[in-house]
Amino acid sequence: MAGANRGETRRTAEHYLLLGAATLAIVGIVTLSLLVEPDPRGFGTHEQLGMSPCRTMEVLGVPCPGCGVTTSVSLLWHGEPWGSFLNQPFGFLMGLLVPLAALLAIYRHLRGADLYADALKLGWGKPLMGLASVMVVAWIYKVIQL
Repeated sequence: MAGANRGETRRTAEHYLLLGAATLAIVGIVTLSLLVEPDPRGFGTHEQLGMSPCRTMEVLGVPCPGCGVTTSVSLLWHGEPWGSFLNQPFGFLMGLLVPLAALLAIYRHLRGADLYADALKLGWGKPLMGLASVMVVAWIYKVIQL
């Protein structure tokens, strides 16, 4: 109860769920990106993790919106940011944003914030629409590129 006198917030179970997800996100994206070698085709790196090839690419000969994201993230974390951006701009962005968001969540946790309360205060509509727009533009770029 002494903590409540100092203005500390009581953290919810959802807070710890978000903190765990943030921690897994940063560890996961960095670890997986360093474990795989970027596929020289510019897509298909995820196949090194035992995942199947992109069905859209196989059937239609056109990349799906996610084609090249894993490759771009891997390129970024292998020290090739320009190659990452040129390969799949959305993957480059995700390779930067996911770890930064995770670090921000960990920082907010250490500063005593309730991540769930913070998340509820955010207006998610505009940021998600922005990300979706970037994804569509990056997909069009990838289609033109191949």
